[in-house]
Amino acid sequence: MIEAVGLTKRYGARTAVHNLSFQVRPGTVTGFLGPNGSGKSTTMRMILGLDQPTSGHVTIGGHPFRLLPNAPRLVGALLDAKAVHGGRSARNHLLSLAQLAGIPAARVDEVLGVVGLHEVARMRTKGFSLGMGQRLGIAAALLGDPQVLLFDEPVNGLDPEGILWVRNLMKTLAAEGRTVFVSSHLMSEMALTAEHLIVIGRGQLLADMSVEDFIAANSAGFARVRIADGAPELREKLTAALTEAGGQVLPEPDGALRVTGLTLPRISDLAHGADIRLWELSPHRASLEEAYMRMTQSAVDYRSTEDQKAGLQQPVPGGEEPPPVPEMPQQNWYAPPPPGRDRNAADAITPADLTKSETSEDAR
Repeated sequence: MIEAVGLTKRYGARTAVHNLSFQVRPGTVTGFLGPNGSGKSTTMRMILGLDQPTSGHVTIGGHPFRLLPNAPRLVGALLDAKAVHGGRSARNHLLSLAQLAGIPAARVDEVLGVVGLHEVARMRTKGFSLGMGQRLGIAAALLGDPQVLLFDEPVNGLDPEGILWVRNLMKTLAAEGRTVFVSSHLMSEMALTAEHLIVIGRGQLLADMSVEDFIAANSAGFARVRIADGAPELREKLTAALTEAGGQVLPEPDGALRVTGLTLPRISDLAHGADIRLWELSPHRASLEEAYMRMTQSAVDYRSTEDQKAGLQQPVPGGEEPPPVPEMPQQNWYAPPPPGRDRNAADAITPADLTKSETSEDAR
């Protein structure tokens, strides 16, 4: 489990993360969401001991990352897929990481097969596409067969097949009881992958709840009502009946009516009483993207001046600045080793393994 308590990080006068507390529990995929500049990357770096908090602390399994024994076997992470020496092959990149952690060479070939890079294992990474680099980064995260995994934008650059593969990978890892923490800007993908969400804005916690609860708490439900096209008089009659009963009615771009304040059975009864046949009567459930935009609207630092013209944001009454983000109260898949094989020191990679491999590639 990952646990952050009062986590704060300042860079001079700028506060990147402020008093952030949350838990990432095993057995579920937890999505980490927030606008650009909200402090997500800084938070992940503090979890992994790459940045030191100004105050507060974060632990993995009850210990700071730097005090974990053989951390690569306990924690796997993908933060920057480009952090690879371009002159090395995919296999030798993983071999060097495995050697540092005492991981056997056989595991390198296992994870290359898992991420689908076995056919290009000896190709130098400077020739890799963005998607291939992402797969290599995921392979590095899986190398130590860790119980805790952190991924920052893992589907960046992947094709649809690759995105589906990553989605299933995350779910399977969580189903095995692992802790899976995933940061992404793709709301549609998070809706299909994550079960729990941690949302931050301007370095502060905005939400810590299930995806279902998040959508319910940050969306306004309404009913879509449609009658026969080409019958404006019936449309006006129905609008009047619904409004008189206390509903609020707005036209939809496709000709339907958006009705709030009335239940679906009540709308049906009113239409029947007015002798109007309905072609559609359906509840609307907001998408994760809609709920996310509603939650983070006041926490966006970089906003286009064309947003209001495009209808992408609600104007703030009186032309005032958006209110500040409130400070909230702090509240498988992988390839196992073949049966009977012990991952002991006898299987560990030696410096000679790397030397021989690099030499053979240069000869080619």
